[in-house]
Amino acid sequence: MRQITSQMAAALAALTLTLSAALDAADRVTPPAVPVDIAVDAGYQPFLWGHAIGTQNYMCAPAATQTGVDWFFLGPQATVFDSGGEQILTHFLSKNTDQADVLQATWQHSKDTSAVWAKKRVGSLDPTYVAPGAIEWLLLDATGDEYGPGGGDKVSNARLIHRVNTIGGVKPPASECTPATINTRKFVSYEADYYFYK
Repeated sequence: MRQITSQMAAALAALTLTLSAALDAADRVTPPAVPVDIAVDAGYQPFLWGHAIGTQNYMCAPAATQTGVDWFFLGPQATVFDSGGEQILTHFLSKNTDQADVLQATWQHSKDTSAVWAKKRVGSLDPTYVAPGAIEWLLLDATGDEYGPGGGDKVSNARLIHRVNTIGGVKPPASECTPATINTRKFVSYEADYYFYK
């Protein structure tokens, strides 16, 4: 009986290791090909990827330009999905309590509500990568994070973020922002892939 029990334990241990290896392989995220100026520093590993669909939001406002007005960026509003089409994150602009409540880009996990804030380090409009009429690709530095109420950390461990494979999202034409249209808001559709590194 003891021999059977130990054989079962060994088989269970082998199965656990096999499943663990399979899950690890499934969880691996391959970093995207990017222009050299937004490449991630050595030592960082991607741990989460998602495809965002939403809007980049703008408002016509007074500005120090020749016309005296310009489109002011209000921030993004997007839902981020995994490869199976399941919502994993919400992307928006919010106060970063780690940075004296400065408004910054925010990603909040849809399950454990952990969050990360980030700001642009550098962008690229390299035409080899960035589609015509699309917003720039970005490398962002994490500037704040928050664990979920149960200690969740699915996104709060991010230290760098890539925005790549962008579609749309550019600010509306200057001709549509005039002194007569101040306070007009435009919600411009966009898509992008976000990669999170730790």
